[in-house]
Amino acid sequence: MKAPGGRDETLDTLQRERFDVLVIGGGASGVGICLDAASRGLRVALVEQEDFGCGTSSAATKLIHGGIRYLELALRHLDAGQLRLVLGALGERHVLLRLAPHLVRPLELVMPVTGLTQAAYYGAGLGAYQMLAGRRKVGPLRYLQPAAVARRFSGLRQRLGGWSYYEAQFDDARLALTIAQTARMHGAVLANAVQVTALLRNHGRVAGAAVLDNHGGQRFAIQARCVINATGASVDTIRRMDNPDSEPLVSPSIGVHAVYRTSWMSSGCGFIMPRTTDGRVLFILPWLGHTLVGTTDEPWPHGRPPAVEDHALDYLNEQVKHYFPIEELSPTAVWAGVRPLLRHDGHHHTAHLSREHAIEVSAAGLLTVVGGKWTTYRLVARSAVDRALVELGMSAIPCRTATLPLLGGEHFRAANRMTLLEGGLEADIADHLHWTYGDLAGQVAALARSGFAQRLVPGYPYIEAEVLWAMRHEWALSADDCLNRRMRLGFVDQAAAQAARPKVEALLQESGTRPRAISKTSSS
Repeated sequence: MKAPGGRDETLDTLQRERFDVLVIGGGASGVGICLDAASRGLRVALVEQEDFGCGTSSAATKLIHGGIRYLELALRHLDAGQLRLVLGALGERHVLLRLAPHLVRPLELVMPVTGLTQAAYYGAGLGAYQMLAGRRKVGPLRYLQPAAVARRFSGLRQRLGGWSYYEAQFDDARLALTIAQTARMHGAVLANAVQVTALLRNHGRVAGAAVLDNHGGQRFAIQARCVINATGASVDTIRRMDNPDSEPLVSPSIGVHAVYRTSWMSSGCGFIMPRTTDGRVLFILPWLGHTLVGTTDEPWPHGRPPAVEDHALDYLNEQVKHYFPIEELSPTAVWAGVRPLLRHDGHHHTAHLSREHAIEVSAAGLLTVVGGKWTTYRLVARSAVDRALVELGMSAIPCRTATLPLLGGEHFRAANRMTLLEGGLEADIADHLHWTYGDLAGQVAALARSGFAQRLVPGYPYIEAEVLWAMRHEWALSADDCLNRRMRLGFVDQAAAQAARPKVEALLQESGTRPRAISKTSSS
């Protein structure tokens, strides 16, 4: 496989070639479709107007899960669609733990109960959940006495029993980036900061897109036999480029998360509130040495950028106060993401909308993907590429992604961490590199040893070498790209990210921003 070059070469390739498939959008669905199509042998291009995973795909609750709330809705309303969603997600949880073990890991969750009736109700639901998972379950289901719950959560306001079960936790932005990198390894041509301004037509059919390079200012056209609109909450914007009279497919909802510097999660367990005032499940999770609380769910106006409003933070704080003492705490970071929920007539509360996906093909051949969630991104991608093959008039080609290791995961071993420690890295930095870059961590460590081992900010494991690595190998074009998505400092501690920004900008300026290909050499 020929290694791709820098950004200039990538943009030249996008202009020069005619692709089988052009994917618009670099979130979970977009990069998943790109990898699926490329791994089946199609010539694929992907453009993202900002950065890979920069929207909702980096603002998730950091869980790969079947969806216990969807199972409750399925059983309560005899909803086969919700049940299919849970079954598919449980299978995908198992797949992702295998394909990306450095980014997706088991996490124990505790669901508290206040009495025998509640214990029986939740126990029955979780038992059904485990039964549906079968051999794909992540860990055991067991009841915890109040003393066991108190050992896990020392700050709990009251003595409560609870059910312990397992899901998987992940780094959403890193996973999006890793899927994009894996697609590049399979021959896809990807570019961030490239915005679609219009769709091209040939004999009445969509045949590519006119684009603007938001980084360099260049305008050009990309030719493609099939165009897939995978822009999440913005799918209706692209659809209106094809047909200005298109009815909306998306019912957008906003989800807000807050991160705290606390010791609530010192045991490494998560805490789940199964019933909140708006009917949602609320998670309190350990994440990157902090505590993550989320999420809200309320309708959000079309086209309005996501924003964290005071009432949303008040809502999160009030829900958590039922269990934990947080009166005097302030979050170190907050963020919001707009969910592209599939629109259903007659539903007015987004917390009750399904996360199922749908594929629309317009009269002119534009293929639009809407709905879905992170856990099922691979299933969404598979169905989209299957339909694209039909539109291309090609014979069916089997999907390969269920057994295709993601970059960094193929040779990931626990022993790799010891190698990093023996190379002189401090323990927290070694852990961070190990769990972020997987079997590529040794290459980042080697870059650090060449003179870029300094921390970007005290108290956090992010180092100078990661900025260079992000710029050279991971398409990073700005400090935000580095601090928010290649590293997660901006999602953990926004003040620390601001303190690190001058150093990151200086490194980018000194080294230039010309991403290069990654060697697939293992660090083991």
